[in-house]
Amino acid sequence: MRTLIVLALLAVLVTAGTCYVSVYSEQPLAFSDPFLNRRRANDFIQADTRLEAISQERIRERHKAPQERQREICEDYYPCELYAFRHGYAAAYRHYFGRRRTK
Repeated sequence: MRTLIVLALLAVLVTAGTCYVSVYSEQPLAFSDPFLNRRRANDFIQADTRLEAISQERIRERHKAPQERQREICEDYYPCELYAFRHGYAAAYRHYFGRRRTK
């Protein structure tokens, strides 16, 4: 008798779980209406952030920091590069290119 009551309760729980009507089951399928209005068209599509990061990197390549430009100038001139290994690129750039020689 006890097992019969347990089985009956279990059957009631199973039927209640399978017959539950959710909000999603009441909505029509997306395939029934293939057209969206313009406001909802981009709600589910996210912009590709990777492409945005690549374009930002290209912008940073065009606009280098002054220190980066100075370092590249110093790397192209061998004595300046040797001086930079010992004293740093800022000091080397000032030593070789900082003061303009007009003579």
